[in-house]
Amino acid sequence: MAYALTLVTREPSDCAPADSEAPGSSGGALLASTPYEVLGSYPHDPQAFLQGLVWHDGGFYESTGLHGRSSLRRVAFPSGEVVQQVELPDQYFGEGLALVGERLVQLTWRSKRGFVYDRATFALLGDFPYETEGWGLTYDGLSLIMSDGTDVLTFLDSDSYQPTRTLSVTLDGRPLQALNELEWIEGEIWANVWQTDLLVRIDPSTGRVTAVVDLAGLLPVDQRTGQEDVLNGIAYDPVGRRIFVGGKLWPRLFEIRVS
Repeated sequence: MAYALTLVTREPSDCAPADSEAPGSSGGALLASTPYEVLGSYPHDPQAFLQGLVWHDGGFYESTGLHGRSSLRRVAFPSGEVVQQVELPDQYFGEGLALVGERLVQLTWRSKRGFVYDRATFALLGDFPYETEGWGLTYDGLSLIMSDGTDVLTFLDSDSYQPTRTLSVTLDGRPLQALNELEWIEGEIWANVWQTDLLVRIDPSTGRVTAVVDLAGLLPVDQRTGQEDVLNGIAYDPVGRRIFVGGKLWPRLFEIRVS
């Protein structure tokens, strides 16, 4: 299946600074969406409120959210079977996830605390504070990159987890807020826009959105259960050059190719 849809931008003044609200009303079509093709569809736990998605060594690491249901998981591919899991204490709402060497780094939403785990055993190695909400997280090989639901991305030292710089993201010269899950793909930052089916590709040197991909219709409406089960989760396999996307409470995970 191939698609070519139109992006409708959202005014930054209407965008919510919290992970429970959507970007606001539309302003007008600016960029034509980059066409994409669906290459595969795979089973996924429909009870997983997917927040962070990482490909490594033939399978996925996932961070799931919601209070009392947040977890860190190892998920087999292509079966979708959860083969390893550790649950977060009920007060934490799991968010973005990144792999740094043999460490898995997981954010939480409003607790302003991140957790660091051993990749192989999921043993907790430590935690660290940050000043904003925690939404998405990725690793560019040098720094961790964190979103907080605004238009600003924060770069963190991958050893100390201290901020080193920020990057304001713009679409057609205007701030693009509600940035959520992040993935580093061949020199670009890819991001979900919360409560939409949009992916944006961001130039890490300027913050400018260089392309958008509208994945509306990827998961049919009759397979969605509510307002929050939107697109979220991007993973990249650099060896196979494969892109995977998922969603909150989605029963399927998709492999796509973007033109």
